Amino acid sequence: MTYSHDVADRIQRGERIDAAAARRLYDEPLAELTAAANGLREVFCGNGFDICTIINARSGKCSENCKFCAQSSFYHTGAEEYPMLGTREIVDAAVADASKGVLRFSIVTSGRKLRPIDVDHICATVRAIHEKTDVNVCASIGLCTRDQFDRMKAAGLTRFHCNLETSRRFFPQICTTHTYDQKIESLKAARAAGLSLCCGGIMGLGETVEDRIDMAIDIRELGVRSVPVNFLNPIPGTPFEKNRLLDDEERMRIVAVYRFINPEAAIRLAGGRGLIADKGRACFRSGANAVISGDMLTTAGYSIETDMEMIDELGYKPELCHD
Repeated sequence: MTYSHDVADRIQRGERIDAAAARRLYDEPLAELTAAANGLREVFCGNGFDICTIINARSGKCSENCKFCAQSSFYHTGAEEYPMLGTREIVDAAVADASKGVLRFSIVTSGRKLRPIDVDHICATVRAIHEKTDVNVCASIGLCTRDQFDRMKAAGLTRFHCNLETSRRFFPQICTTHTYDQKIESLKAARAAGLSLCCGGIMGLGETVEDRIDMAIDIRELGVRSVPVNFLNPIPGTPFEKNRLLDDEERMRIVAVYRFINPEAAIRLAGGRGLIADKGRACFRSGANAVISGDMLTTAGYSIETDMEMIDELGYKPELCHD
C-alpha cells in the first residue's frame, strides 16, 4: 500500500493528520496522491457537488491593504467602484442564478466592516431573497460582531465567508491593516451565532508549502464546512502583479492535500479557476467537490451553464454540502 493510500485509510478510521504527515503527502507521486484524495472525497462527501455564485454588492475603495486585491484603495488597478447595490438588484441576481440550478448565493462587499445601516440593508435583502427563492444565502462582509451575526442569522443568512488568505506566519507579508486573529475572531463569532463557515485562502502569494498546510490545519480547527481554494490571478497595479502562476500539478497537489487535512469539508475551487485550461476538471478528480461559478469579484469566471454541464460530465450531482 502506498503512503497516500495508507494515510487515507487511517483518516477513514477517524485519524486526523498533522502538519508533518501533510508535508510528506505533498511530495508523494501525483497519481497516487490525487487518487487517494478523490477516494476520501467519495467516502466523506459522496458525489454531491456544491455550486455557489456571488454578487459584488459593493466594489472598490477598500480601506485594507491586502497586496493581492484589485479593490484596495492603496493600489491603482482600474477596478470598478460603486456603493452598496440596492435590494432589488441583489434579489434579481439571486433569483436568476437559482433558476439555473444554483443552490448557494453569496453577497460580497468590499471594505473592512459593515456600518449599522449596511447591516440593516443586508438583513432586509436576505429576507427579500427568501421571499422570492429558497436559495441558501451566504455573505462575505468583512469583520463583524456577534450581535451583527445574530441579526443576519435571524434574517435568514446561513453562512459567513472570511478567508484567512494564508498562514499566521506569512499573513503580515500580505496585509497590515488588520490581523489574522481579527479574522479568526469574526469566524468564531459567526459560528457562535449559528452560521456555518466558509474559509480558505489564496495560493501563489509567495507562501511556502508549509504555509498552505498550516492554514489548512487552522481552518480545520475552526470547524469550517467550506474551504475555497483560490489561485492568484496577478492584478496589474497590485504589489503581486508579477507573481508567478502556479502550474497545474501544484494546483492538484494543493487540492489533494487539503482533502486529506479537511476530509469532510467541501473543497471549493474559487478565484483563479479561469487560469486553468481544463476549467478545474483535474482538481475535481483530486478531491475538490465544490465551485464558485459565474464571474468572480473583479475577474471573469465560467458561466453557470458551462459548470452545470461539467458537473454532469464528471458524474457529480448538485446539492448543498456540509451545512
